[in-house]
Amino acid sequence: MSETTAALGAEFSKLRSIRSTLITLLAFAPVTLLLAVLGGWSARGAIDSDNPALRSDFTPEQAGFDGILYGQLALVVFGVLAVTSEYSSGMMRVSLLAVPKRGRLYAAKMAMTAAAAAAVAVPVTVLSYLLTQSALGPHGSSLTADGVPAALAGSSAYLTLMCLFAAGIATAARNAVVPLIILVPMLLAGTHILSIIGATKEIVRYFPDKAGSELLTVGSGDTVFGLVVLAAWTVAALGAGYLRHRRWDG
Repeated sequence: MSETTAALGAEFSKLRSIRSTLITLLAFAPVTLLLAVLGGWSARGAIDSDNPALRSDFTPEQAGFDGILYGQLALVVFGVLAVTSEYSSGMMRVSLLAVPKRGRLYAAKMAMTAAAAAAVAVPVTVLSYLLTQSALGPHGSSLTADGVPAALAGSSAYLTLMCLFAAGIATAARNAVVPLIILVPMLLAGTHILSIIGATKEIVRYFPDKAGSELLTVGSGDTVFGLVVLAAWTVAALGAGYLRHRRWDG
């Protein structure tokens, strides 16, 4: 077994055995699916009652992705905890004794974090969309509607990149508090508020979550733009994390 394979296996074992990371990863599914169902039921009620509160740009296809925007918080927290749990417990020293090459250890950790995020993102994204359409009843759409397959693929890529982005920031910070203080408010409402303020409307387009949301927008013409911007943020965060990890002295 090569050292890289052994390092990947060790990181996989950590993700399975550390309770906080495993619970957070698994929590992504029920949270997202519950929100998908509730969103579908709510929209169906609004349509049936001709409620004016239903947003003017509502489409059943796009509604299938609304739950993911909130469920992503679980994956972001997972990305943070996948890194910081070792720093806070002191286990990082043990990991470095087992894998002295810091670049290899860091690459293995990020690879397994991304693989775990993608493993849950793909099925949950598809099931979330289907549940929303089912809850919408006669107003629902199909899995093969125009633009939906691309948005489903983009959604999985978005979730994986956001998880890696969070992991990179957490490595640079070496604690869970700083990245969560920044990321959670930003994802819940921060960029939405900034996007409706004239002075910041243009700038916020380049924020990772705002740009990345183009990936899960059905029929978006800015998918490539969103992917490039989010990927650039992710690479920058991973680079900053690597520099901090390489220079960390215990």
